Amino acid sequence: MKNLLQSTLQLLAVSVLLLTGCSTDQDADASIAGIAVANDDFQLLEDAAVRGGVAGILSNKNPNDASGNYTVFAPNNAAFARLGFRAAPDLTGLQTSFLTNTLLYHVANGNLPGSSLTTNSTSASALGVTRRIIDRAGVRYVNGSRILATDVPAANGTVHVVDKVLLATGLDIVQSAIALKDAQVFTKPELSFLVEAVLYADLAGALSASPGSPQLTVFAPTDQAFRELGTLLGVPLNVPADIRRLPKATVTAVLLNHVVPGGKFTPELPENSTITPLSGSPITLGAFTDGVLTVKGKSNTADASMVIPDVQCTNGTVHVISRVLLP
Repeated sequence: MKNLLQSTLQLLAVSVLLLTGCSTDQDADASIAGIAVANDDFQLLEDAAVRGGVAGILSNKNPNDASGNYTVFAPNNAAFARLGFRAAPDLTGLQTSFLTNTLLYHVANGNLPGSSLTTNSTSASALGVTRRIIDRAGVRYVNGSRILATDVPAANGTVHVVDKVLLATGLDIVQSAIALKDAQVFTKPELSFLVEAVLYADLAGALSASPGSPQLTVFAPTDQAFRELGTLLGVPLNVPADIRRLPKATVTAVLLNHVVPGGKFTPELPENSTITPLSGSPITLGAFTDGVLTVKGKSNTADASMVIPDVQCTNGTVHVISRVLLP
């Protein structure tokens, strides 16, 4: 495994070189390292590879795979911009270890041609977490990321271009939220209020992975969303512990309004419709636009947007949203 990860890290730096000359007309006799740098649309991927500790250039076959090949799902600059990363300095907002793991999630051993990316097929990643191919109205997605181009060839692999950065924690929903709270993902803590609310409402067990536990979709409000809720309720929520100033039953009901049975990525959510969370109070989904949907609780006056969609956890999918959904 160690050799695999080292080889994969080398690949990521080289894949940037490949992607900047991204075209299915590339000379397939050239190695990944030999493909010319020609397209600035993958500058952020290059910057991420550098910051993620990826060094070296892979010019040979993959020694850890019988075919000698790799496959890379490559996010373009616009994909990084969705997360607020528009220039290299922005990447300092991510912990380096999480950035490295994120890059590994985009890579697989072996050659996965575009023809193999069929609906509901899965592939393992160098992170050890699988990805799933989804079809929505004839458009293919890997998890929640639209596949923009396939089969960019090299002598030692294949690259497919995607419009969102693929995110996976390798943890369950509760552990993932705690990792964000403890600044293990972003250098600035996030979801601190949500974690406090889950603990206060005694829901950590229900949202944790265990043998036979169901997959869930969780809409996770940001810390700012909870602060705005406090203003709305007239109960200042300045720090996470202030959540405990609210009635426990109220907090429990609100949290259950954010949990939906079945782990769904954005392409699997029905647009312009309602879905029923564990609270029983329907929440409304807006149009599926540019790979995301708005979300609205029954008592909300405004929609919540998806700040960070499609975070894969071991027991479901988390979509970080901009408002608390009120039943």
